[in-house]
Parts: sequence; C-alpha cells; structure tokens
Amino acid sequence: MFAAERRQLILEMVRANGAVSLRELARVVQTSEVTVRRDVRALEAEGLLDRRHGGAVLPGGFTRESGFPQKSHLATAEKTAIADLAANFVEEGEAIVVGAGTTTQELARRLARVPGLTVVTNSLLVAQALAHANRVEVVMTGGTLRGSNYALVGSGAEQSLQGLRVSRAFLSGSGLTAERGLSTSNMLSASVDRALVQAAAEVVVLADHTKLGTDTMFQTVPTDVITRLVTDEPPGHDDRAQTELQALADQGVQIAVAGASGNPGGDEVPARRARSVPGPRRAAPSGLRSTVLGEPVPGSERGRVADLRRR
Repeated sequence: MFAAERRQLILEMVRANGAVSLRELARVVQTSEVTVRRDVRALEAEGLLDRRHGGAVLPGGFTRESGFPQKSHLATAEKTAIADLAANFVEEGEAIVVGAGTTTQELARRLARVPGLTVVTNSLLVAQALAHANRVEVVMTGGTLRGSNYALVGSGAEQSLQGLRVSRAFLSGSGLTAERGLSTSNMLSASVDRALVQAAAEVVVLADHTKLGTDTMFQTVPTDVITRLVTDEPPGHDDRAQTELQALADQGVQIAVAGASGNPGGDEVPARRARSVPGPRRAAPSGLRSTVLGEPVPGSERGRVADLRRR
C-alpha cells in the first residue's frame, strides 16, 4: 500500500471513530506502528488530525464520541484482557452496578458465571449478556433509550437510581485523566453515570490505554472518587500513558494492569503506585439497606453490601 493510500485510510478511520490507537491503525493498514506514527505526523502537519497519547484524534481539544459499531471493533484484545481482570474483583452474592460501554459489556459476559450476583444497569447490552445467567439477577433502570450505545438515559434513569446502594460500580467512558478523572462526550450519559457512582461504595473504572490522557466534555467521576482503575499495558513508546498512570496512582487510585497476552491475573502498578494505597477510600457502611426500583432483593450482607433491601 502506497503512503498516500495508507494516510487516506488512517484519516477515514479517525473521522469515523473520533480516536484510534496506533496499534489499531497499524493492524488495519497492515504495517508497523513506526510507519503509522510517521503517517500520523504527516497528517497532523496538514491539520487533518491530532496526535495524542499513542493514537490519533480529530483536530481540536476534545474527542467526540463514536457509535457502538465503531467502538466494538476498537482495542478488542485490550478490552478482553481488562474484562478478564475486572471480573476477579466481583465476589459471589454481591450487588453491583454496571454502566454502559463495550468494555463493560465484555465484563458482563464474564459475570454470568458469578452465583448470587445482582447487577443493576442502564445498558441493554449488559442486560443481554446476563439474560440467560441462571444465578444472576438483572435489574434495569428506567429511562429513554439512546440508540448510539444502547443505554437508558434521562431523568427516568436517574430517578430510578435514587435510594439505591450497592458495593461497587463498574464504569467506562471516553477519556481518563488524573486532572479531571473519567469523562464522556455525551451530557445525558454523563448524568446517568454520575447517578450510578452515587449508588456505589466503590468505583472501578475500566479503560484501555488509548483513553489514558484523553479528555472529553463532561466529567463523570472525579479522580478522588475512583477506587480502582483496570487497564491494559500501554506500549513501551507511549510515555504519556505511562505518565498518566503514575499521576493517577499518586492521587490514590489503585491500578491493576492486565497483561498484553490477556493474563487474567494482571499486575499491580509497582512501587509507589497502587501498592502504596492502603485500601478503598470509601468503605461500604455496615448494615446498609436500600431499594432497587421499588423491588426487594433477598440475600445476606456479610459485613458488606452483598444484596439490596428495602429501607
């Protein structure tokens, strides 16, 4: 493939998706990341795109949100590895909330094997992934369907989450920085994500390395509210992603890194990073009771929020 053809294809991918990693671009155009990086620099010089944190984005300060069909084909190996690792943080009998997104959808597929689990979600894709799980109860919010990501949003979704309390929230987004935390490009999605966060004692963010250092319009989870970040190993040349991980860890975020091979065990960020954090900043209050959309869910609490009950 000639350079002009490569660069045209790269430009079309970035325009379609808003942000694409160098790794994904190299895979699609069937060349090395070194060559792709050179092409991206040339396109940036022409003002057609911007380089950012191991990838390319549309020109301008903020990336725009891409639709589900585009997202589902981006960083698939990384999302699989992240979901494998994140599933290890879910215990039998817990009650959790899972937000919308392609990475959380991957997580939901793995949660189908966790017995006694209660999952509250605003995502049709998450609910579908758990629909046939025999020992998992799925509770959906109300709201208006947002077709681009198959999520329920709006005041109906937010109101249905009032009074809810669970042990953990698993959320994804469009970008993550140490300065602003997790963010997304859509105002309605951001409002529902904030309501999901309010319902949880701990917040776990799932974000692949292409989102590290990327900032988008609407903040959903401030950095000081994030308990843990589950991510993949950034490429060795991606100094900005590595720097962002360090900055997040320095602010007290526990960081679990899934191996590039998809090793479900993962690795904790070493030294003064996640291991220096004594534990979750927001412990679940003992004896906590709550309501899920007005319907009681039986179970035992076992010293943490292991189910949802009527107040």
